[in-house]
Amino acid sequence: MKLEEKIRSKIRTLHYSIRTEETYVSWYRKFVKFHKLRHPSEMGESEIEEFLTYLAVKKGVAASTQNQAFNALLFLYKKVLKIELSEKINSIRAKRERHLPEVLNVEEVKSLLSYLKKDYYLMAALLYGAGLRLMECVRLRIKDIKFDSDLIIVRDGKGGKDRSSILPNNLIEKLKEKINEDKKTHYQDLENGYGEVYMPTLLAKKYPGKARSSDWQWLFPARSISTDPRSGKKRRHHLSPTLLQKAVKQAVRDKKLSEAVSCHTLRHSFATHLLENGTNIRIIQELLGHKDIRTTQIYTHVLSNKKNLGVVSPMDLL
Repeated sequence: MKLEEKIRSKIRTLHYSIRTEETYVSWYRKFVKFHKLRHPSEMGESEIEEFLTYLAVKKGVAASTQNQAFNALLFLYKKVLKIELSEKINSIRAKRERHLPEVLNVEEVKSLLSYLKKDYYLMAALLYGAGLRLMECVRLRIKDIKFDSDLIIVRDGKGGKDRSSILPNNLIEKLKEKINEDKKTHYQDLENGYGEVYMPTLLAKKYPGKARSSDWQWLFPARSISTDPRSGKKRRHHLSPTLLQKAVKQAVRDKKLSEAVSCHTLRHSFATHLLENGTNIRIIQELLGHKDIRTTQIYTHVLSNKKNLGVVSPMDLL
């Protein structure tokens, strides 16, 4: 078995996502190409340091990109090649720039949402109304919307953790209509010989019949049946996140908002507006799924910028 196939096999055994699989394989290819096609087993920490330094100095990548490359290579050596490495690789580290997040005011959020239609409106409204990340939103299943408790359950969020967030009351009717549409699509798929949705491996083994259950279907299913690149099965996947990203970017252009506004801006705006309204920062931390309160505290800096810390200029006292 070729090394790339071994990497994919190990990733699938550990139930990592297909996005992680493609990312790790891509870094493996870049690493080998950089070292003129030498086999990774013939290399070690010095070659990894050289590659990571090249990314920082020559390519000018962000710190997060350099860390992603390091994690991919750490996985390659530890999990696939069974070679232990020091996690303190002494490469030149990419500079981690600190920027305050882009935030829309309430009127700008209204303007942006008013441009979006149907699924795109509902998805963007959930990013803002529940503070969801883009992939958390597209991976929602029908059963994750809890109308009886006004909650949205986020499964396998960042860090592999589940959490709950608030269900906006003014989206309830639209979500119920959406779920009815989803179930009609699902029943039609069943009649056509499809209707089996992707399930995490362990759950698929434990509940083999759930994959054809309506409650487990994606809340935002794709418009057509496609072939799963891993299993080869034909089924309906969730809507591609790039479609919402493109719709939001078009709305940003047409509404003449800041070019820096993206889907993630709606999540930033959710946190900032909650803070403005007096919500305890610990509650916001839980809703966002932040492991460290310091990550959430960045929104206090945004708020301080907007309110100028409540300080009155001496010029205004003249």
